[in-house]
Amino acid sequence: MATTRMKRTRIEQDSMGAMEVPSIALYGATTQRAVLNFPVSGRPLPPSIIFAFALLKRSAAIANTKLKLLDAFQSDLIVRACNEVMEALDNPDTIDSMMKHFPIDVFQTGSGTSTNMNMNEVISNIACKESGGKIGSKDPVHPNDHVNMGQSSNDTFPTAMQLAACRELRESLIPALKGLRKSLKIKVKKWDNIVTIGRTHLMDATPVRMGQIFSGYESAIEYSILRAERAMMRLAENMPIGGTAVGTGINTHPKFSAMVCRELTRATKVSFKEAKNHFEAQATRDCVVEAHGELKTIATSISKIANDIRWLGSGPRCGLFELTLPAVQPGSSIMPGKVNPVICESAMQVFCQVAGNDVAITTASSGGIGSILELNLCMPLIAERLTETIMLLSSTASILDEKLIQGLEVNKEIAEGLVEQSLMVGTILAPVIGYDQTSAIAKEAFKTGETIREIVLRKGLLDEEELDGYLNYPEMTYPHT
Repeated sequence: MATTRMKRTRIEQDSMGAMEVPSIALYGATTQRAVLNFPVSGRPLPPSIIFAFALLKRSAAIANTKLKLLDAFQSDLIVRACNEVMEALDNPDTIDSMMKHFPIDVFQTGSGTSTNMNMNEVISNIACKESGGKIGSKDPVHPNDHVNMGQSSNDTFPTAMQLAACRELRESLIPALKGLRKSLKIKVKKWDNIVTIGRTHLMDATPVRMGQIFSGYESAIEYSILRAERAMMRLAENMPIGGTAVGTGINTHPKFSAMVCRELTRATKVSFKEAKNHFEAQATRDCVVEAHGELKTIATSISKIANDIRWLGSGPRCGLFELTLPAVQPGSSIMPGKVNPVICESAMQVFCQVAGNDVAITTASSGGIGSILELNLCMPLIAERLTETIMLLSSTASILDEKLIQGLEVNKEIAEGLVEQSLMVGTILAPVIGYDQTSAIAKEAFKTGETIREIVLRKGLLDEEELDGYLNYPEMTYPHT
């Protein structure tokens, strides 16, 4: 009995002619050409960008229908197809199977045309299949005429980039930072009466309360939340959609952009606005450079906090060991019992990657490299780096909160025991006995091993009651006149 082998490819057509496409693929000829043209990194654009593109196409279809430019039947098919893509990408069980239909490498055409057409073709084919038609027929929904109506890759790709970033900022990074701030605030209150020694240049300085140290960390994260919100606002207020090819809005309705932004706002709860100047919005990626600068600052703050805690937890016998970090995994394959500050190290590495992403985005957005005349030519790279930064910071903030800050403990005896031994507590005596004499006492104390208190009393410079009034360590942590 003869057997029939299932065809592994089908023939689809685009403006360049016929092209063999995998039979199971929802994309078409133009996407397949890009797959063959750009076997560079093996990294497709992240799901957040693809999700944003589907949401944008859905919003565009709704807007075009309200403007009476797109048939209601075709619009409904497009909306349902977009919903299918978004639902699959929003489900851990189906995300991988859907992403197989969006295989184009990050390092593709600089405008992102390949990815825009990839989305157009997938939506068209899902819609055609849903209506009982044949995949690849472009009937009743054409990828260019209907899915891409009133649009260009040159305005849709930067719009999708900003849309994806705003969604991730609102849904992931800002909530993660708020959780971290809350845990730090608990430590501030809990440890406010623990006086330890401050350090500048890694050397002993004047007393400080552990709560004060952590209030600095809490404030840094409070500023980080504001920075994330500013980044989101900057991206949301400058949406390029509606500028089409070069910013003039050719082949689109004058009200199209505003209507799409309203649809996006309704779907995301982020207030999107049409760019004030479409030529600027498409010819530059300045809004992304600015937004990523805010994100780089967040990464800087997180790295500083992680590194401080790493230092304060060093030891346990031969370091500072003022803090006990949660033990989350064995620290050495050769040294039994060793535990390392791995959560801190992870956060510090994230900073390095974010700083690198900032260089990549800045370079890719600069005149002469990416932004040339009416279009930026590095948009897929910029989009990937931007969304990766948000993902890394979101994950890191959550991990720091749950695996480090919440379980962090103060070794009170060590922290407080350092203060009396410090040579810098004599700073409070400088206005009383003079800078030079206080300096001489500090040097003598270092040489003899005595404390500042012992030398001052031995020399009879102050009586005990008077000295106790000055060497009141908690009092020294409050402002003095």
